[in-house]
Amino acid sequence: MSVFSAVEMAPRDPILGLTEAFLADQNPKKVNLGVGVYQDANGKLPVLECVRTVEQQLGQNPKPRGYLPIDGLKAFTTEVAKLVHGADAAEIAENRLVTVQTLSGTGALRVAGDFLRPLGNGTLLLSDPSWENHQAVFTRSGFEVGTYRYKAAERDGLDFDGMLADLRAADKGTVVVLHACCHNPTGYDLSDEQWDQVVQVVTDGELIPLVDMAYQGFAEGPEQDVKAIKKFVATGKPVVNTVSFAKNLSLYGERIGALQVTCTDADEAARVLSQLKVLIRTMVSSSPTHGATVVAAVLSDHALRTQWTEELAGMRERIKEMRRRLVDGLAAAGVTAANGKKDMGFIAEQAGMFSYTGLSKEQMVQLREKWGVYGTDKGRICVAALNDSNIDYVCEAIADVI
Repeated sequence: MSVFSAVEMAPRDPILGLTEAFLADQNPKKVNLGVGVYQDANGKLPVLECVRTVEQQLGQNPKPRGYLPIDGLKAFTTEVAKLVHGADAAEIAENRLVTVQTLSGTGALRVAGDFLRPLGNGTLLLSDPSWENHQAVFTRSGFEVGTYRYKAAERDGLDFDGMLADLRAADKGTVVVLHACCHNPTGYDLSDEQWDQVVQVVTDGELIPLVDMAYQGFAEGPEQDVKAIKKFVATGKPVVNTVSFAKNLSLYGERIGALQVTCTDADEAARVLSQLKVLIRTMVSSSPTHGATVVAAVLSDHALRTQWTEELAGMRERIKEMRRRLVDGLAAAGVTAANGKKDMGFIAEQAGMFSYTGLSKEQMVQLREKWGVYGTDKGRICVAALNDSNIDYVCEAIADVI
């Protein structure tokens, strides 16, 4: 009898498991729309030119890879603070903003979960639906995880009234996870006016906002996409937010992200930082050097930062183009209200890398089995994986299963 005899087989990850099935598929036309990775017009994971420049400079002057401080590379956390909150932000000048380096956005969420768990009432709310890993991360942190309404069940769009009602019903001290932009998986974002209402409800209810920002720059731009965080900061109440550079700098494997906590004063910030450092020390001790060095170099150099924003704009606009072409292609294939089928025009109104197509689980299974087109059972596809060579095939496949 082995000590591991009682270990059960865990279910496959709902997203990464799709990649395993995709790789085993023998269909020469197969398309992976499951994993959330931006691909260029050639279907390749890009190396941004601003990143390439920095890495060439680093290669010409290699340095020892010593341990970073527990809270991360100072040049990195300094630049991230300015990028998200603004160089002239009062919270920076008054030493009220804590920024620590984490293992990308997922690591930031886990540190945030472990930090917030003993401070609130033990309950955390996610949007329904939300990124699949949110549930697992916060359950592991010890939260009782619930949901608030987000995607309207009977139509394509938000159930904003339901969202507000659920947030109003939440008990004081409940942590509320909100997507800063490019909501994953639906692609539906809140308007400025809707954000104002959410901020008011969260503040009035003494809830704890945790704003997850995995796609900064993919909705409107790096400066515009932080509006939700800034609206919460403007209330003067504490706010927690995460940052990831996986997508917007195409640094997925470098695992480079940050956790930020805006406090009421410098003394509170010092105490918060001390506790975050304890959590990081016991989880990973310290973070990797390379990704942080690259991000700090790009953000601190005017020319490189300008190049980054231009490259990011190119990625953002390509995704929007793929949305429009998907809608047009489906219409051309007969998927129109006039033909008694669902009008898919809402896809072009969504933002970010993902689209909630409205297809059923049965239709998504048929897409995989008949056409080799892979998306999640809930109907989510990665629009950023579409390109000239596969979009007509994908349109044909979706039209067929509809």
